[in-house]
Amino acid sequence: MKFALCNEMFKGRPMAEVCSIASRLGYHGIEIAPFTLAPSAEDISTELRKETRRIISDNGLETVGLHWLFAGPTGLHLTTKNKKIWGRTRDYLSCLLDLCSELGGKVLVLGSPKQRSLEPGQTFEDAWKRAVDLLGSVLDKAGDLELAICLEPLSPVETDFINTVAQGMEMVRQINHPNLKIHLDVKAMCSEPTPVPDIIRSVKAEDIGHFHVNDSNLYGPGMGDVDYDPIAEAIRDIGWDKWLSVEVFKYDPDPETIARKSIEYLRSFFP
Repeated sequence: MKFALCNEMFKGRPMAEVCSIASRLGYHGIEIAPFTLAPSAEDISTELRKETRRIISDNGLETVGLHWLFAGPTGLHLTTKNKKIWGRTRDYLSCLLDLCSELGGKVLVLGSPKQRSLEPGQTFEDAWKRAVDLLGSVLDKAGDLELAICLEPLSPVETDFINTVAQGMEMVRQINHPNLKIHLDVKAMCSEPTPVPDIIRSVKAEDIGHFHVNDSNLYGPGMGDVDYDPIAEAIRDIGWDKWLSVEVFKYDPDPETIARKSIEYLRSFFP
């Protein structure tokens, strides 16, 4: 098992500093939120892309990929009825595929709850079709670049579109493209009525593109009430042995302490 850190938790600190901390603590990779490099992925220069990749590599780390895909530039929406915005969103996702590839990453986690929620008066069925059409239009490019787009179910508190892993898997199966995968996130799965270990066992390892570990209290794994013993057992049962990426939303007392406590806890299950 390999462990990664999401870089936005370090709140604007230089990539070299973030990578140095991650490497020293024993992490294997960095997962990047594009808005930490520039307000828009389109503004990230070729030189910055090369420099970022070099810094990550020089610290003995891998670039896992990208997340928070649509956070940054305004006017993006996955399920919108507005053709202009829909087209802009499709083009921006294509741009993110290029960015991910040039940074050396392999996965793009599609969460972005505000940019996929239903618009006023929109039916779930209409939103579903628009999302299917948009994702389907870029997946061949993802395949050419050997990347996976990972659809992330999120809680009803965050969005009203795709709230369960079962819903996410329904879309993955409908589109039926090898470069579209499901993304699992412990915090999000905690919002489902089904126990998290059972949700994990409901999918196959080959269906999973990426995996975020955290707690329902928005801190890192081991820093709340979520018991990872049965979760780790379920992960082993399905044969997932790639990345576990620490994504948190509260950064006190400080990001380094959270990163250290998280990996120490994860190592107790995955030595």
